[in-house]
Amino acid sequence: MSKVTIVGAGNMGRGIGSRLAGDKFQLQVLAPTVEHATGLADELGNGATAGGVDDPIEGEVVVLATPYDGALDFVSRRGADLTGKVVVDITNPVDWASFDRLVTPHDSSAAQEIAARLPPGVPVVKAFNTTFAGTLTSGEVSGQQLDVLIASDDEEAKRKVTQLVESAGMRPVDAGPLRRAQQLEHLGFLHMALQDSLGSGYGSAVKFVSP
Repeated sequence: MSKVTIVGAGNMGRGIGSRLAGDKFQLQVLAPTVEHATGLADELGNGATAGGVDDPIEGEVVVLATPYDGALDFVSRRGADLTGKVVVDITNPVDWASFDRLVTPHDSSAAQEIAARLPPGVPVVKAFNTTFAGTLTSGEVSGQQLDVLIASDDEEAKRKVTQLVESAGMRPVDAGPLRRAQQLEHLGFLHMALQDSLGSGYGSAVKFVSP
């Protein structure tokens, strides 16, 4: 059974965890407040365990289900402990004060900034940033399977996350190398910014339809 560590016990951690909980993955939830991690682990069930953000990282795949700043802080402090693991960045680095821009450099992305803070050889995969927490809980929107866009420079890491997404009942879409994370984050931000006009209450999905 594959082990997955989810860092963060908020809505996205819950959404991703609910997709993965079951007999295919052993889940570990880490959060700054252990009680929050324990509460989510209990909710997910299926043997999920909990701990603080400084506890040992058990997962082969580590999902950073935190705001961008929290993800940067985590990899900066725990980088050595992530050697040999696959790091999944789900963040959209939005300026929450203005909700009108991304805070990353114009030629970079959250995923690339996170990768730069990790030891050499630790692969980063961008995924889940265009999906909303509520839609992850159900795994679909209006009967349509969720698309999960995946970008990474490491093909083996991308394969692992692709298999994880498929096992969770969603459709992986290969978006190319990690530099494509910049476009994925702009798409994720646009999806968020359109919620008022769509009136979907963060219940919509980005879907690619081909003949």
